[in-house]
Amino acid sequence: MPEVLKAPLVVDFPFTRSLGPVQSAFLTGLRERVVLGVRTADGRTLVPPVEYDPLTAEEIRDLVEVAPTGTVTTWAWNHAPRRGQPLTTPFAWALVRLDGADTALLHALDAPGPHAVHTGMRVRIRWAVERTGAITDIACFEPYDGDRAEPAGHTGEFEDPVTGIVAAARLDYTYSPGRAQTAYINALSGRRTVGERCPSCRKVYVPPRGACPTCGVATSEQVEVGPRGTVTTFCIVNIKAKNLDIEVPYVYAHIALDGADLALHGRIGGIPYDEVRMGLRVEPVWTEGARYPDHYRPTGEPDADYDTYKELL
Repeated sequence: MPEVLKAPLVVDFPFTRSLGPVQSAFLTGLRERVVLGVRTADGRTLVPPVEYDPLTAEEIRDLVEVAPTGTVTTWAWNHAPRRGQPLTTPFAWALVRLDGADTALLHALDAPGPHAVHTGMRVRIRWAVERTGAITDIACFEPYDGDRAEPAGHTGEFEDPVTGIVAAARLDYTYSPGRAQTAYINALSGRRTVGERCPSCRKVYVPPRGACPTCGVATSEQVEVGPRGTVTTFCIVNIKAKNLDIEVPYVYAHIALDGADLALHGRIGGIPYDEVRMGLRVEPVWTEGARYPDHYRPTGEPDADYDTYKELL
């Protein structure tokens, strides 16, 4: 039985977003240990605040301070915290309606165990020691049996307000390619490109998926394609990715390998970026020890006729 391939993969995409006046005031307030909500036309106070009333869709900007104490409305116990979560020891995810608010805020509740958590329990905010203007400025909630805290009536005006944040998006998972892509990957290690032919429509798919996306039938007949191919479409990349050691501008293209009925993508090198064109004939360039081509370069052949690749755009 062939070896089942698997590998850990990480999709990591931190992105920067700007804040409107309401979210800016809310996050700046957390930095200053102030919790702000927004009041709707009918008198409801929403925490966390939003810029538009979820019931009427009217714009709302009337900021109002609420207390750092509140009541648990519902909760769930987290036995095994994961990377990046608020606490490293088991805790409860809780919806907490802060005193003065009409909606609940989701955050971690630090408690010794699920036996110590119940709906209706009183809690208060535990502030982070270092605060930057983010939801993590609330380190967590903690049980509280004192008096209800009274807000100071902050207006939401701050010096040096927070105007933008970096939101981290990350997915860690283990990928197993399956039979068809395992054969494709193993062939690449020998600097060969192998696809699979549909027994019905006879199209050759690269990379193979184990089934024809058009006919819906299983594919098993292996067909070697390339190594040369034709640029069908392309784009010029002008923004440098932090995790890629490639200078901009560069060209990323869809390439229809000879004998394939599906274009794959690859970087184009060995030619000025502004000379890349549809129909350009290219070949793979391998680096020592690589399991896939580093990039594709022009072969020097005449450009392919449009009719030979128009169905692969």
